[in-house]
Amino acid sequence: MRTAKEWKNYYSSSEFQTNYIYDGHDLGVCCTEEGTTFLLWSPCAESVTLYLYENGSDSGAYKSFQMEKEERGIWSYRTVQELHGVYYDYEVTNDGQIRRTADPYAKACGINGKRSMVVNLKKTDPEGWSEDKAPEQPVENIIYELHVKEFSWDKSGGFPEEYRGKYKAFLCDDTTLYGDGIHKTGCAYLKELGVTHVQLMPVYDYGSVDEAGNEEEFNWGYDPVNYNVPEGSYATDASHGEVRIREMKEMIQSLHRQGFRVIMDVVYNHTYHLDSWLQKTVPWYYYRVNEDGSVSDGSACGNDTANERPMCGNYILDSVLYWAEEYHIDGFRFDLMGLLDVNLMNRIRRELDMRYGKGEKILYGEPWAAGDTAIEGNAKCALKENISLLDDGIGFFCDDTRNAIKGSVFDVDKIGFVNGARGLEEDILKSIKAWQGTKEVGARSPAQIITYVSAHDNQTLWDKIVDTVSDQKTWMDVNKMAAAVYMTCQGNLFFLSGEEFARTKDGIDDSYNAPIELNRLDWQRAWDHRELVEYYRGMIALRKQLPGLYDKSPEAWKRIRTVWTEPQAVGFLVDNTLENTDIRWSMLYILYNSGSENRNVRLLDGNWQLLADKKSSHHWKKPSKISGEIRVEPCSVMILGQK
Repeated sequence: MRTAKEWKNYYSSSEFQTNYIYDGHDLGVCCTEEGTTFLLWSPCAESVTLYLYENGSDSGAYKSFQMEKEERGIWSYRTVQELHGVYYDYEVTNDGQIRRTADPYAKACGINGKRSMVVNLKKTDPEGWSEDKAPEQPVENIIYELHVKEFSWDKSGGFPEEYRGKYKAFLCDDTTLYGDGIHKTGCAYLKELGVTHVQLMPVYDYGSVDEAGNEEEFNWGYDPVNYNVPEGSYATDASHGEVRIREMKEMIQSLHRQGFRVIMDVVYNHTYHLDSWLQKTVPWYYYRVNEDGSVSDGSACGNDTANERPMCGNYILDSVLYWAEEYHIDGFRFDLMGLLDVNLMNRIRRELDMRYGKGEKILYGEPWAAGDTAIEGNAKCALKENISLLDDGIGFFCDDTRNAIKGSVFDVDKIGFVNGARGLEEDILKSIKAWQGTKEVGARSPAQIITYVSAHDNQTLWDKIVDTVSDQKTWMDVNKMAAAVYMTCQGNLFFLSGEEFARTKDGIDDSYNAPIELNRLDWQRAWDHRELVEYYRGMIALRKQLPGLYDKSPEAWKRIRTVWTEPQAVGFLVDNTLENTDIRWSMLYILYNSGSENRNVRLLDGNWQLLADKKSSHHWKKPSKISGEIRVEPCSVMILGQK
């Protein structure tokens, strides 16, 4: 039996590259009224047997067929029968070993993904699906990170009992706090907040939650099992494979109807475990192996995919295109993008642009990895240091901005500008310009920058503030200031669900498998902290009126002018004009004071209007006139506009 290193050497050989790379994009099962075709790529297999079942869990096979070997390592079985709803798996004999495996290219599956299911996808479309389309591109991207189960699990959300924690909860557009009919929750709340994009944490089929288990089970879902199948624990029925597909489509259709674009969090850098369907069909092809034969683990999850290899890259590209086409997904967030091949990411960008128009599908990821990885040949990883090699339509999370504003996510005690650190004024200025014109980051325009201070990883913003600011009376001010700072930086705005109502996880920085009681969105908190929610809402609404900040062009950073810094203070002017458009304020003057004392600032000549300050982010609705000298309160941001 070959070792991992021997397989690695063979896959790199000219013989394998010449004879077994398949360029088709039809692997898996295609089922229509005219018949069903099974195609599996397993180039080194000695034989492959297809087994058919009546259900996805406990029944024995009722039929089996020997598959035919074709060119390029393809095994096939074709029938004129429409096998919609039939379950299946394969028995693959490879290198003398017999393995039973589900289909790595499956589009439907039974409970817990152990058996694949044949599906005629047309039969899973909800009514009106062919007319479904995303809302128009907004003037500014306001991205809200959500977990399906967290969103609606808590009773305070007022969701129907049978929909709590499910895809179906997103179909409810009028939920209120405990059903009181007054205080909005759910999608109605998000719309009022000003969110434009909902980023869903993993909704593909993952392995860390038992779909037949306790409803209390919880995981973030970064454990891929079936990449092209929706997760079953979010469906009202996980045992019938078509249900999860239809209900996920209904969720997306509803979100589109309510005015949201939908971004999918995808995890192509590793699989749940090495004993995956990919491994069982083509041993060691889809995984990186170190020179000593050990498994590469730059993901810190036990394995790294070899996405620089042609068939692995094709698999990922086809998967992204499938979600975009079949499920109308509007964008993709790549987990640990720093483990993915630069050429692959650029291919994905090109293909999406060709099909849907340049930039129509938003694409971004984490430009880092958890450790070193054994990428092969001359391939380069999509790390921050290689950003210049990426298409300028690929964005990335800017940890430089995050750390400058609130401090380190790895060292709880290391603070940032808003929670009292000194000497960060220049980094704050660079953050304002989305690090354009600097050597540190290398983005070519603000369109590439995801500006944020909190995400599902690490502490919530509120927990970081609580742990680093001793005066409890100022916690709310610090949170407001953090929000106002990043919302007056150029780039794409992103925040963790609940950041706007001081979401807490009791200080835990990695709640990936903590109880749902800790992870759920507490909608009561949204109303207990309405002052903070209103501050976010006002800042978001104001941001959408400020082209000087939401401009994504390569020259946008030049709008930032007349900058000055003092210890714990920053000030700058912004050219807020927009060609051929009547803008309320042609110039902005933005002031940050993170100190503990008032700061007096002399204004430039002319009359200014107060748009936002520490007390309110809604002054812009009825702005008061200001001139001469102004006082900027401690731990606050002031935004002024001039016509």
